[in-house]
Amino acid sequence: MSQLFPGAVVEPVELTEANGTVCIRTAGASDVENLSVYFTGLSTTSRNKRFSGARADPGVVAAECIAKSGGLDNFTLLAELREEGRSMIIGEARYAYDAAARHGEFAISVADAFQRMGLGLQMMTAMETRAIDLGHEMIAGETARTNAEMRGLAKKVGFNDTGLGDWHSVHLAKRLSR
Repeated sequence: MSQLFPGAVVEPVELTEANGTVCIRTAGASDVENLSVYFTGLSTTSRNKRFSGARADPGVVAAECIAKSGGLDNFTLLAELREEGRSMIIGEARYAYDAAARHGEFAISVADAFQRMGLGLQMMTAMETRAIDLGHEMIAGETARTNAEMRGLAKKVGFNDTGLGDWHSVHLAKRLSR
């Protein structure tokens, strides 16, 4: 998409609050170590929200995210902040298509210091665009009832509560269209 940022899935944007450019791109095998560092850097609260509970093995989780990516129906997007010749992962979104259920499922996180800057919205939009390009018609996710931030973001981008959650979780879904 961009000659300056090969592999970008959307046009890179300036993030004023961080004095750098954010590139959202597809993750590859060489990203495992940096993704592990990213997961380790999340606060306990953010890690618990992303993984729906405590995970003490960020290296394993990062390797799983990358290993399960690939092919058309499963991918991991990374948001990288690029400034002064350096790059740092500041967000990630994992997408997996379930052919039997005929919908994609996702998980997303944004580094604590970059929350509430619109990055989650940009990542959701990039993920949905890619799913639409793959011909997928629905995307769904589940979050804790107590995760007001994710519920707010999902509502903002058009997700609805399906009523399929339980006392602890909310199941969200959205029909995709071109």
